[in-house]
Amino acid sequence: MTSTPPPVDGWDASTRIGVVVPHADVGPEAELQAVAPASVSVHGSRVHFAAMRAGGEMDEKIPYDPILSFVQAPYLDQAVELLAASPLHALTLGFTSSSYALKAQGERELYERLLPVTRGLPITGTTKAARAAFDALGARRIALVNPPWFTDSLSGQGADYFREFGYEVVHHGPCGLPSNQKAITPENLSAWIRGTVAEHRPDAVLVAGNGIRAVGTIKPLEEELGFNVVTANQVILWHALHLAGAAGTAQEITDYGQLFATNPKDGHA
Repeated sequence: MTSTPPPVDGWDASTRIGVVVPHADVGPEAELQAVAPASVSVHGSRVHFAAMRAGGEMDEKIPYDPILSFVQAPYLDQAVELLAASPLHALTLGFTSSSYALKAQGERELYERLLPVTRGLPITGTTKAARAAFDALGARRIALVNPPWFTDSLSGQGADYFREFGYEVVHHGPCGLPSNQKAITPENLSAWIRGTVAEHRPDAVLVAGNGIRAVGTIKPLEEELGFNVVTANQVILWHALHLAGAAGTAQEITDYGQLFATNPKDGHA
């Protein structure tokens, strides 16, 4: 007779990824853990975000000031430092809009500022990881699908951010769905992308915003529409796994897009 192995309790995870998220947002951790194989564990740290209320409710349109205050010292730095004290392999920031507002130079300065508190762990975030993903996929024509709680101005800043790195942004804007995290589903988000974005024929679409429910759209849309679909939480997991030296683990993920079959190019890992 063969003995039954004891139940896995999570302590034997071969790769541990830390994510910093807004205080009332469960979306990033939920999606990361859904996509990750059993050998990967996800661990969160939280920072207060003034545009988010209890229960994960977001302001209908998030104001500009909270977007920048979220990444200001000392609160983000303290959250990263506390998370980095854990036995992790990589860190990631589960928040997209701040990089849009900071632009390329401000984002570089943010990561440089955080270096002293990361305990030497590699760190990434949505836009940084998305650039690595676009380059790995050979995508130059991109579309940005932003959450409905992003303003048109913030969406424009996101387009400007990617243009700074030489990408052609063929479409960008807040998606035309209710500005309520709980009202967005893979079905209605897929329908909106199919009806509004597909006609622009991008090489890849980024569903930005870590608080939007999006990973369930990836495989069906890629199979139907013929272009790559990258989402905020999918892409930070992919990049974090590679930064952690777990490329083989990333390639075990087969149900969440072509991205996991690729490796970051030089300069992104």
